[in-house]
Amino acid sequence: MTWEEELFGFLDDLEHQAGALFEADRDLEVADRSRTEYQQVSLASRLQASLDDEVGLDVVGVGVLRGRLERVCESWCLLRTASGQEWLVPLPALTAVDGAADRSVPEVAWSPLTRLGLGSALRRLGDAGERCLVHRRDGGRHEGVPARVGADFLELVEGEGVRSRVRLVAFAAIAAVQSP
Repeated sequence: MTWEEELFGFLDDLEHQAGALFEADRDLEVADRSRTEYQQVSLASRLQASLDDEVGLDVVGVGVLRGRLERVCESWCLLRTASGQEWLVPLPALTAVDGAADRSVPEVAWSPLTRLGLGSALRRLGDAGERCLVHRRDGGRHEGVPARVGADFLELVEGEGVRSRVRLVAFAAIAAVQSP
């Protein structure tokens, strides 16, 4: 082997080592970028990817609700249990989710209807005249028909006839709304 062959062999070896170091550095950079980008993923976007799936929602003041995730919006979701009950759950009342999809759906891919707030969903219940059970985060409950919905509260008519009364329930206090 000539000195030229030895030199080229040595340079080839150095080039392979530099390439391996570059690959290792690039892999670390990609992993770091992935972690950084993942911080942009919201709970709602993970739930969007779980639409029509069976999930378990751990809700403050209520416990674990299991059923099919029927709708997800920016601030709330709708779950239908096996018995057919619907649960309207504000996302801030969730403490854990079991069975969610591994992926997420970016907000740009969401329907414009997902921008509807909690008030819109509560208005739908009121328009239907549905009696519901409002579960509070502190464990308390109120049964009645949603009458009007303000910017940050629900007007709930409890009781019937002359015994009825109106109770204002702050959105921030609502853990879930159960309808039959």
